[in-house]
Amino acid sequence: MEIVAIVLIALILIILASCVKIVPQAHAMILERLGGYQTTWSVGVHFKIPFIDRVAKKINLKEQVVDFAPQPVITKDNVTMRIDTVVFFQITDPKLFAYGVENPIMAIENLTATTLRNIIGDMELDQTLTSREVINTKMRASLDEATDPWGIKVNRVELKNIIPPAAIQDAMEKQMKAERERRESILRAEGEKTATVLVAEGKKASVILDAEAEKQAAILRAEAQKEKMIREAEGQAKAILDIQQATADGLRFIKEAGADAAVLQLKSLEAFAKAADGNATKIIIPSDLQGLAGLATSFAEIVKKE
Repeated sequence: MEIVAIVLIALILIILASCVKIVPQAHAMILERLGGYQTTWSVGVHFKIPFIDRVAKKINLKEQVVDFAPQPVITKDNVTMRIDTVVFFQITDPKLFAYGVENPIMAIENLTATTLRNIIGDMELDQTLTSREVINTKMRASLDEATDPWGIKVNRVELKNIIPPAAIQDAMEKQMKAERERRESILRAEGEKTATVLVAEGKKASVILDAEAEKQAAILRAEAQKEKMIREAEGQAKAILDIQQATADGLRFIKEAGADAAVLQLKSLEAFAKAADGNATKIIIPSDLQGLAGLATSFAEIVKKE
């Protein structure tokens, strides 16, 4: 009897322990009572009635990522290519997820394939290769709307790979090579053009600088010549002034010494001789030197009378 009692107590403890459920963070549990939906357990400790209640489904509420295999699609210009997609989704309603669809992941995969075929079927090859963002946006909107009754929210859809046929890939590589060669030729021509323009501008600047230097040199030469002429003129003027002053001094000395007319005439000739030896370019000598001597004698007499 004691063994039976121990077994019963152990069995009761096991049953009671099985009735205690702990729901971890970012998870949920669907509780059914007698086969029907009862409630949804969130994070925390929960108890259920033994043999009547049961946990029908454990659900992960984290964002999940599903990578689907490449799907064959046909573009508007009849090019067959293979595209694989990555879907990021999150369960927002555990009840709808548990009872809305039998296999949610398979349903999302099939829905993704049909939606992708519909979108690509309205686009040409070049548009498909350059419109990833447009395709992603359209697919996300379509999948999010279709999965609402299943308690699933599609956060993002990405086209992982777009694989065109081998012949199309070869043609695209040749086109890209030709485009790169064209760009290289354009860049080389632009570089040569720029170099030619720079050389021409350098020559132009050099000619301008040479002309400016020649102009400055001519101005300096003219100023130097002008200064030289001014100094020569000043020297000539000073020489004439000195000669005249010396002549006047000589006449005064003669007057004071009481010289006669012959001496005055001789001194006048000496004065003109000195003027001729100076730097003056022109010397005007009166034709009547006797008149000049007479003028000097008269001047001397006038001075005596005074």
